Amino acid sequence: MHERFHKFAQGVSERVGSVQALLLAVSVVVIWAVTGPLFHFSDTWQLVINTSTTIITFLMVFVIQATQNRDAKAIHLKLDELIRAQKHARNEFTDLEDATEEELAELSLQFKRVHERARGRHVAQGHDDRHEPASDSGSKH
Repeated sequence: MHERFHKFAQGVSERVGSVQALLLAVSVVVIWAVTGPLFHFSDTWQLVINTSTTIITFLMVFVIQATQNRDAKAIHLKLDELIRAQKHARNEFTDLEDATEEELAELSLQFKRVHERARGRHVAQGHDDRHEPASDSGSKH
């Protein structure tokens, strides 16, 4: 059942994220707006669009969240494999998604220090990135 739901969610997410879906949604809103005078801009006329969009939005939240959860899990597993395969990588990074906010803050601080030390070495060698123009590819030397 879970697999069928994931396939359904993936399919819906792909279709809803298409140009055709956007054009359909815009068309529905335009048709609704054009019919306003026909229905004298009544409460029922307004209720139709409000109810429709609320129901669609409510259902899409679950479909999109399911798709994003699955994609995020796959990316985490791929990154875990890359970390595991690296000789000098710290294996405690393989489950960072389960770390506490304090643990993430500490790791962030460690990486900030590493970055500052690397920048200091780079500047000491006469390579100040802040004043070098970007290359044609958009990256800095």
